[in-house]
Amino acid sequence: MKQKMIKRPEALARLLAHRDKDLVKIITGVRRCGKSSLMLLYAKALREEGVPESHLHHMNMESLTQHSFLDYLSFYEHVKELLALPGRHYLMVDEIQAVSQWERAIESFRLDFDVDITITGSNAYLLSSELSTLLSGRYVEIRLLPLSFREFLDFHEFPQAITVEEKFQKYLQIGGMPVLSQFDLNLPGIFEALEGIYATVILRDVLEHNNISDQALLKKIVAFLSGNIGSINSPNSIGKVLAQEGALEENGKALTKAGAAGRTISKYIEMLENAYIFYGVSRYDIKGKQLLKTLGKHYIVDLGFRNMLLGLRDADRGHVLENVVYLELIRRQYRVQIGKVGETEVDFVAQSPQHKVYIQVAESMATPEVRERELRPLNQIPDHHEKIVLSMDRSFINSYDGIKVINILDFLLDMV
Repeated sequence: MKQKMIKRPEALARLLAHRDKDLVKIITGVRRCGKSSLMLLYAKALREEGVPESHLHHMNMESLTQHSFLDYLSFYEHVKELLALPGRHYLMVDEIQAVSQWERAIESFRLDFDVDITITGSNAYLLSSELSTLLSGRYVEIRLLPLSFREFLDFHEFPQAITVEEKFQKYLQIGGMPVLSQFDLNLPGIFEALEGIYATVILRDVLEHNNISDQALLKKIVAFLSGNIGSINSPNSIGKVLAQEGALEENGKALTKAGAAGRTISKYIEMLENAYIFYGVSRYDIKGKQLLKTLGKHYIVDLGFRNMLLGLRDADRGHVLENVVYLELIRRQYRVQIGKVGETEVDFVAQSPQHKVYIQVAESMATPEVRERELRPLNQIPDHHEKIVLSMDRSFINSYDGIKVINILDFLLDMV
């Protein structure tokens, strides 16, 4: 079955905004989140604006059709022939990391030809210091995530009688990987597909790229982080838990000391973050206006992966909602941190060049105890930036002493 092509207007708009500028556009994100489709949408928009087919060049470097061009010199010579015709060309290359020393060829294309360059990659090593040095700041990263809830509604077909709340429960259950539209919301088929994607990500973007062989430890760390999304942890605290279980070894010897265990955990977490499976979020002292070096949180790139790995459960629903809100803030190009104010915590401090907002996330604000708990940190913040509580409630009360209360679905469906 052919996968449905979805319009992703926000991401496409970012691509088009950098069209014909002296910047290499790098689309990053976990495998199968829609990077290739976004590039095809870009090509479609260019065709509609009159760019001839002879000047549009799309290559997927993980296809066997490109196996002869996987070092930068052969890659350069091949593309050089494609760019021979006069006029502006548009080069679009999927999974560029398959080409050894690819950054040398990309920089040479930029210097030698009249070409607009867009590349995709599934690992953050694309943005390494070597690339930064070669391109000298002449690139822009466009981060792509799995489908937002709004995109999820456009992408899947539902029976007419299903409410938006029920659709949201399905979103929490299966996540937003675009390929899942082929399975008609059939949960066993969806989890099998997610398992295949996850295995590919772990194999290609973590194990092979980092030349590690301890898959058992990696799986334990993935399971731990998946089961503790939105919880404050550190590599040392995670290492302590796993060391007590006898799950940590180095050179065949069990790691029992917190420092050694923490260093091992930190290395593996960095690999998972570089493969865009987890996103680490640092803590920020709101009153002291400084980043804190210890005890951050992690959120998973897609809740479908979490449910596939751990099974469906409803025990930590508040953290699941936090995960959804965090990813939405990243989609909207906010820089996100966890806020510390005195002895209390604000779920998110979200900043853009134009806007700063403090956000609490709660499943419900129905009881006085929960209201007091969620509002207290926001009331302690000394500045006057916007403060919001997001919950699943539907209420005629939309603020408490200037703190806005917004339904999470309204927030997710808001066309900001």
